Amino acid sequence: MRRAIFGILFCAAALQAQESSGAEKDMTLTWVNFAILVLVLGYLVAKTMPQFFRSRTGEIQKGIAEAQQIRQEAEKRAREMEAKMAALGAEIEKFRLQARSEMEQEGARIREETGRQIEKLGRQAELEIETASKVARRELQAYGAALALDLAEQRLKALLNPAAQDALIKDFVSDLEASRN
Repeated sequence: MRRAIFGILFCAAALQAQESSGAEKDMTLTWVNFAILVLVLGYLVAKTMPQFFRSRTGEIQKGIAEAQQIRQEAEKRAREMEAKMAALGAEIEKFRLQARSEMEQEGARIREETGRQIEKLGRQAELEIETASKVARRELQAYGAALALDLAEQRLKALLNPAAQDALIKDFVSDLEASRN
């Protein structure tokens, strides 16, 4: 079909060239050539342009639809982010309360542990004091006994003069003789 149109256009151009070379120009042939040219161009434009405009319109509509979809997705993401930001404050407060609660629990546990350690140290101190007092009593008794023995020895030495020693020996010897009999 295009070849036929181009053939007609070529013929019209050739006729136009013949006419312009002649001495007399006929206005009707010029107008006929012009009309043929306009018809052919109009036919070509009418045949190709609607497809071009339809495809271009389709592309534009597709672009608009994609842009609307992208805008909707962006708005959705923005709403989600705003919701997350709003929830972030509540979540931070939740973490603060949880941390405060954990700190209080840990403080209570440390106080209990400290109380147990203090009680344990108190019991150990009492046992050590009791043990130390027993050891001190034993040492004091031993020291008192040693002092008593020293004092008794000193008294005996003072009381035992040579005459008392002789009397004791005589009594001992007489007791021995009496026990033999």
